[in-house]
Amino acid sequence: MKIKFFFIITVIAAVLTHAGCSWLDTGVFGPTDTATVIAKTAQIRTSYSVVAADLLEVKRGDQLDVVDQVEFEKVPWYRVRARDEALTEGWIEAQNIITSDTLARSKKLAEDFKDQAPQAAGVIRSASNLRSASDMNPENVLFKLANGSTFEIIQWKFVPKQEVPDVDDAPKGQQKTGKRSKNEDIESAKEVGEPEKMDEKYDVWYLVRLDPSVSPAPAGWLFGRQVELQVPSDIVFFQANNRKFTTWQRLDADAANKVGVGDKSLAPGSWVILSRNNLSKPIDGVEPDYDNVLVLAFDKYDQSYYTVWRNPPNTVYWGSLPLKVEGKGDNKTFTVKLRSPSGSMDEKTFTVFKDKNRLKVTPPEDIAQYQQPEVKGK
Repeated sequence: MKIKFFFIITVIAAVLTHAGCSWLDTGVFGPTDTATVIAKTAQIRTSYSVVAADLLEVKRGDQLDVVDQVEFEKVPWYRVRARDEALTEGWIEAQNIITSDTLARSKKLAEDFKDQAPQAAGVIRSASNLRSASDMNPENVLFKLANGSTFEIIQWKFVPKQEVPDVDDAPKGQQKTGKRSKNEDIESAKEVGEPEKMDEKYDVWYLVRLDPSVSPAPAGWLFGRQVELQVPSDIVFFQANNRKFTTWQRLDADAANKVGVGDKSLAPGSWVILSRNNLSKPIDGVEPDYDNVLVLAFDKYDQSYYTVWRNPPNTVYWGSLPLKVEGKGDNKTFTVKLRSPSGSMDEKTFTVFKDKNRLKVTPPEDIAQYQQPEVKGK
């Protein structure tokens, strides 16, 4: 009887000790971390079970204090305290928030290119991981970006085609295996000497900048198979099947939205557009970001576009990012980086101005030396 009584007392003491430690952890010493809501809306719940009740709805950008965490049926959950008047405390699924460390890593990326203008606009076609680096390391996942999210593209990186799934949605700390990325039938059907195609040889990683309305985390890398370039609707018709736009910027506006992110139906205007064909043409293992320069302007009287300047027929450049547009009003310049015959990468500046309501471009005097004959695929 005494043994049974002693056992009961021991169990009660252990429970009280555990409860006391939990209270000390959260009540005396305070939260272990802070978190930011990344979902458009999410619920703080009474527990992490299926039948738990909702306590409080939180919105993207809301700050929470983290007091505990647990994994339930392979799904991570955080116990959090809201910063409302009631200091509501409960559980929220990990996919709805990011911790302070994750947010800091994203902000560090954004700081590195804070002064660089966007090069293009994009949208994600399937929920995909936003990463702190351009590789599939299981530990560099920041969070999962929702399907349909829009963003500015700052730069990109070509990497050899990988045997990975088309959708990069593996949970943090895990890595999925994928099918063979190169179709063996396509490989065997190639003719001898036929140039390799970019989309068969490479995958692309995009470094993107996110608006606070899309994500409180401002930057990260996206695997390119689910990224769709969001070319503004008024210029997309000038994109040929064998040549895709890679970079575009407005020339006639000083507005912040220079590439049309989140708005494909911008009013017609003047654009500088960089594009390239799909043929692989590396020099010392490096591919050009673009091989063609095009300037378009909109005639508001004729309600139509006209070509202001472009490469001479059957010529290409070997160019690298970034494209830089400077100036105000109708007087602008844009600068591109082109490879010279000697192999140096030179910055060349084009001057843009208005003459009798028509846009004009003065190219660099020595631009011809950077032009090369275009090699066309079969």
